[in-house]
Amino acid sequence: MIYINDLDCGIINWILKFADDTKIFGVVNSIEEHAGMQDDLNKLLSWSKEWQMLFNVEKCKVMHSGRRNAGYNYQLDSKSLDKVSEEK
Repeated sequence: MIYINDLDCGIINWILKFADDTKIFGVVNSIEEHAGMQDDLNKLLSWSKEWQMLFNVEKCKVMHSGRRNAGYNYQLDSKSLDKVSEEK
C-alpha cells in the first residue's frame, strides 16, 4: 500500500489527489502569487523524488482561466509545462 497523505505538506495552493492523479490550483493575479505556485510545484517535485514516485512531466499541463489572466509560464523539473485550454 502506498500512502501519499503528506504530498501536500507545505503547499499553499489547493491540491486534489485521486489515485495516480494530482491537480494543484489557485488564484494567481500577481508575480508573488506566480512565485508561490512555482514554489509549490518545486515542493511537489522534491517530494516525488524523495519518495521515488516521479511525475510524468510530459503529461503535466497548465490551464489558465479568466480574461485578464497573465498566462504565466511554469516549470517542473526544469521543463516548461505545456498550456492547454481544456482537460479531459
